[in-house]
This record gives sequence, structure tokens and C-alpha cells, in this order.
Amino acid sequence: MVDVIIVGGGHAALEAVTIVSKFSLSGLLITHNKSAISKMSCNPAIGGLAKGHMVREIDALGGIMAILTDKTGIQFRMLNKSKGPAVWGPRAQIDKDEYMIEASKYASSLSGIEIIEDSVNSLIYEKSGLCTGVKTEKGSEYSAKGVILCCGTFLNGLIHIGNEQISAGRIGEKNSTGLTESIVSKGVRTARLKTGTPARIKQSSIDCSKLSEQQGDFPPSPFSYRTEEINRKQLPCYITRTTEETHKLIRENFALSPMASGIIKSTGPRYCPSIETKLINFADKESHQLFIEPEGYNLPDIYLNGFSNCFPADFQQKLLRTIPGLENCEISVPAYAIEYDYFPPTQLNATLESKIIPSLYFAGQINGTSGYEEAAAQGLMAAINCCLKILGKEPLVLKRSEAYIGVLIDDLVTKGTEEPYRMFTSRAEFRLLLRQDNADERLLKKGHDLGLIDKGFYEKQTAKIERIYAGVERLKNKKVSMDKINPLLAERGFSELKESVKAFALLKRPDITNQDLRPILGKEFSYSEEEWMRMEILTKYEGYLLKEIALAEDFEKQENAKIPVEIDYNTVHNLSLEARQKLTKIRPATLGQASRISGISPADIQVLMIMVKYGRG
Repeated sequence: MVDVIIVGGGHAALEAVTIVSKFSLSGLLITHNKSAISKMSCNPAIGGLAKGHMVREIDALGGIMAILTDKTGIQFRMLNKSKGPAVWGPRAQIDKDEYMIEASKYASSLSGIEIIEDSVNSLIYEKSGLCTGVKTEKGSEYSAKGVILCCGTFLNGLIHIGNEQISAGRIGEKNSTGLTESIVSKGVRTARLKTGTPARIKQSSIDCSKLSEQQGDFPPSPFSYRTEEINRKQLPCYITRTTEETHKLIRENFALSPMASGIIKSTGPRYCPSIETKLINFADKESHQLFIEPEGYNLPDIYLNGFSNCFPADFQQKLLRTIPGLENCEISVPAYAIEYDYFPPTQLNATLESKIIPSLYFAGQINGTSGYEEAAAQGLMAAINCCLKILGKEPLVLKRSEAYIGVLIDDLVTKGTEEPYRMFTSRAEFRLLLRQDNADERLLKKGHDLGLIDKGFYEKQTAKIERIYAGVERLKNKKVSMDKINPLLAERGFSELKESVKAFALLKRPDITNQDLRPILGKEFSYSEEEWMRMEILTKYEGYLLKEIALAEDFEKQENAKIPVEIDYNTVHNLSLEARQKLTKIRPATLGQASRISGISPADIQVLMIMVKYGRG
């Protein structure tokens, strides 16, 4: 017997084995191919809006995704820099083969982790319903104290390319059968979702002279707090657009797409739609922007971001050649759609443990999410809580005011999802508190207290955070004379000052940046680029931050109000019928969670508040 079995080999599984090893427990990773761990099935990129926030949160809790991203990235950009810091999002193009090789090598090196190549087709249960292990396609049985399922799109996966249907987990790899049925036999509900990926095109067949070039940031900003700097060569991406001819061809041949024709019934991603869906939902658009992204330093293909579809392969070629720069392109791998099983996540506790099958945890696309980052975050948290349960310790449930990971999991287990769920900054109530720059400030102590962050690194980062806040206080006390600041103001066309002013007040102004102040303040204020950036955010947004902190404190009052688990909602007649049904189904742990369930009214919350306060219905 091992402590934890992890099923799958994607981004969720890699974070899960990382955590099991860090807890000094034994783990067994069962995957189809031990050399293809964290293989990038879709776009060769990590991060983006809100997703980059989660990667940094994973890093602060001891995960590996940020480190691998810094090690294998080929272009780094901070998205949304023209907007406020709450919505800045780090993103990196990745050498996908390098990432997979490094991830596989890393997983194989982990202490206490064994990796075997096999496919799990059923679970082992005690009479009580407790999950105690797995059975595999090769006829083996393995026992464990906890099982984490990270199956991605492999459960009864079915690929569509035109009328061709292929049973597969992703292109060229067999799917997993039997496991869904084994779980459903215990009363867990399942459903189907659909996702897709665009064609891979031979880079040598593209005319880049007709494309707009998009460079990365120089110098690039690391994802991991452990990475001092990135010295890797950066590659450009390119931008092109669909044309009227592209749209005309698609509209005339909708019947060739199993999605547009209605053969595919499963719901696809709302926020990363196929080109067919774009033309249906945005019929007024004359063209759509497409990104041409390299898949690696020495890999022959590019990824055509924005052109996911499931047309027949020969028709895809015809479509692509209507796009500027792709007139002579050649397809290496056709685009395809894939349908797969998932389990509606309202059947999980906030620890990601099944409410129906004890000691069974779900993480990643099996919960209805999309994206490597969402999967990695769930794999990390499922493993943390599985390990804590085995060790007899309290679980770790991140609050919505603490982390995007907290928002992600609370949305899943409270609201559920009927379409592939993608994280956005707009999903968080406290975006200014949950910035990408301060994930260490928010979560590093939790990681350290769990033993997932080593003492030396924790102390180094804590000292940096203290230095940043001390720097802000120094700005509040530092006077800047008129003769030093007025030349800059005059140059910018602003009114000159008639008296000295504090550096803090100057930096609060939207027209003055830390780069403007640094020459004036001199060597006395010697801080790194990152420290200055964070000091400027704390200064410029001081008032907004204080308001958001106050709102978060009020929010926490409901979050901390626990609802007794033994409540029979059907006997509470002051609740609406819809509330009784949904509260019974989801069984929220707190008033805060109950308030976010669709259909629960303020009047229902008032009834619950009385129950919590006085212990009666």
C-alpha cells in the first residue's frame, strides 16, 4: 500500500506528486506514458489574465509550474500593462517539448514517488463506500489511503475531425474506459463537455513578411519567486486575421463541421470558442484576430491560436490558405474537437474530496475546468488536502479574499459548471488584493507552515516584503524640494509646486512613476525593479487598497459563519423550496458559500443566519 495514488500525467498530476513528495509520503503515479508528463495538448503557453496569478500562487505554495515555465519559456510578456495592476497578467510562450522533458525528469526524481505506465479502469471500494485503491487495464491492483483523479480529457474521450470519429484522450493517444462507469456506480453524476485545438502548421510554409510581429518583454519577468533572472533567447510571435473569403467558405460549409451541424451535443468553452462558434455568435464581425505562436526553439510547427475547429482535414487546409501569410501553408496535425466525461464539481467538498466517495479527490478537467493553470491549481490543492487528511491534520481551504485558487475552487464546488470553466480576474471580488505581484505576501506563510516552502527561501522572501513596506514608509517621510521636482513637472506641462512635498505624495500622482522619482531620490533609495514596482502600487492605490481590505473583512464575517453539517434543510419551512433543494444538494460549509449558490435569496440567507446564531430553523 502507498499513501496516495495519482491517476493521470498532466499538469494537475505533476503538482499532486510534487506535494505528496514534499509531505514525505509515498505516492504512485499511474499514467499512459511516463515520458510525456505535463505534455501540452493545446497551446504552448503558460499564464495569461488571472491564469498567471494562479501560477504565481502555486509557486508560493510550493508547486513546480512557475519554475518549469521560467526554465523552458521562449517569450515572456506582462499582459494588460496599459490597465491597473489588479489585472496585469504574466504569460509565457513555452518550448513544449522542453517543458515535457523537464517535467518528466523532475517527476521521476521525486523522493517517495513511483511512476508506472498503465491505465486505471476502475476503483476499489470498501463496503462503507470508502475508496481504497485502483484496478488497471493490465490487471494490477494498487491500494492507497487516498486517490486523486487527474484524468484530463481521457475519460471516454472521442475526437472529431469532420465526420471521422476517433476514440482517444488526445490526438495519437488512447482514451481511458471503465473508470467513469466505476465512479457512477457509487451514485456520482457525470456529464460530457467538449473542447478543441487548432491545426499545427509547418513553420517553413508560412510567409512571415505578411504578418505583424509581436515581441516579448525585455528584460523578461520571471514567474517563480525563486528565479532571479531569465537569460533565455526570446522568440517573436506573429499576428494575422481571417478574411471575408475565410468566413464565406465556413458559412457555405457549416454542414462539414460536426459541431456546427449538431452532431456534437456537448457544451464547448464560451471564452475560447471555435471559429465555427465565432461566426455564429459574432456574425457581424468581418474578421477575427489570430496569433501564430512558435512551439519551441527547434520544433518545426506553429500553433494557430484562435482557429480551433473540427472541419475535415482537407477543408481545413483550404480555409487556412485564405488567411494572409498562410497562402501556401501546410498542415502537420489537423485541428480537432474532443468530447469527454467530467463530474459536476458541486459533488465535491472545498477540499476537492468527493462528498459521496470518501478519500477520492478530483482535480483538473475532470471537474469541468479548462486550462493548464486551473488544472495545476486543483492538483496542488487536492494533494495538499489528501495529505493533510492522511496525517490527521486540518484541511487547507483558501478563501476568495486570499487567492484566485480560492475563487476557482469555491466557484466550482458552490456554483458548479456546465461548460469548460476558465478563470478571469472578473470572477474575483477583491482583485486589487489578489495581484500577481503579491502572491508571496498572501500565501508564502501558508506554504511554509505546511512544510512546502524551505526555511531559507521563506526568510529571504519575508525580508523582501518587509523591505517593500518599510520603503513605502520611507517615501512618506522623505521630503523632495521644489527645485528638484519642478523641472520635471514643467517638462510634463504641469503646474510647479510652491513648497517641498513628500516623495509619497509625488508618487501617488498618476503622472509620476518610480522611474521619475529614482534619479531625484538618489542612492539613498536603492531598491530592485520588483521592489519599486510593488512600492509604487502600494502608494498609488493606497486608498483603494484600504477600502478593499475593509470590504474583505466584512466578507469574512459570513465566510467564518459555519453551517452545522447535520442540518436537514427539508424541515426548515421558512426556506424557499428552491433553497431547500439546492442547499441539500450542495451542502455549503458557511453562510458565505450559501450566499453564492444560484437561487438562494437574501431572505433565505437571513433564515440561515438565525439558524447559525440560535441553532434552530
